[in-house]
Amino acid sequence: MSETPQPYHIVFLLFDGITQLDFTGPAQFLARIPGAVVHTAATSLKPIETDSGFAIVPNTSLVDCPQADLLCVPGGFGTRDIIQDKEILQFLRDQAAGAQYVTSVCTGSLALGAAGLLQGKRATTHWAYTSLLEKFGAIYEASRVVQDNNIITAGGVTSGIDFALNVIAEIAGQPFAEAVQLGLEYDPDPPFNSGHPKVADPKLVAMLNARAYGDALNVLDDLLDAN
Repeated sequence: MSETPQPYHIVFLLFDGITQLDFTGPAQFLARIPGAVVHTAATSLKPIETDSGFAIVPNTSLVDCPQADLLCVPGGFGTRDIIQDKEILQFLRDQAAGAQYVTSVCTGSLALGAAGLLQGKRATTHWAYTSLLEKFGAIYEASRVVQDNNIITAGGVTSGIDFALNVIAEIAGQPFAEAVQLGLEYDPDPPFNSGHPKVADPKLVAMLNARAYGDALNVLDDLLDAN
């Protein structure tokens, strides 16, 4: 008879304006870790408004959240609020002190930075916001997933799945991680070669920056300078 695995506590920070796939992508994979217990923590138990028109209900408050073995901070336009939230930043510092892994997806890395957790660390974030990492003393590395000791940062949105598989391999071994990848049929074959500025049409990159990311980048930049 196989032994029951010890609980492995995975804590995701939730907040209004979250990009839901930053959370749900890695959560789907990390939940397969033997003994995984997933905690979705927020300042209150009210539904969290995502960027996709639906809400997610947290299952614990910050105060009642258990110590994470793996802490993950997703991103989204709501990042501009959490990098100014003293309660959330202290929560991240407290959790990081006892976590095996401290991780982020997309602009969640900016919250780790605001909590003082990226000083001198190699890190990445969504391509539109990489210039902000240096404001936290981080060293930007152009990679989809960057690991510096127990700090793991992933780039934009879908890269959260890649980081999750890397962590699963470290915790449970590569064969187990490969089995998870196969079971969830993670076999990317996008119809277009347009997933990153290094391969996308420069006009498309400029359009996205003008319509979506430029203003958000400026707002975040101003907030960080003000602080």
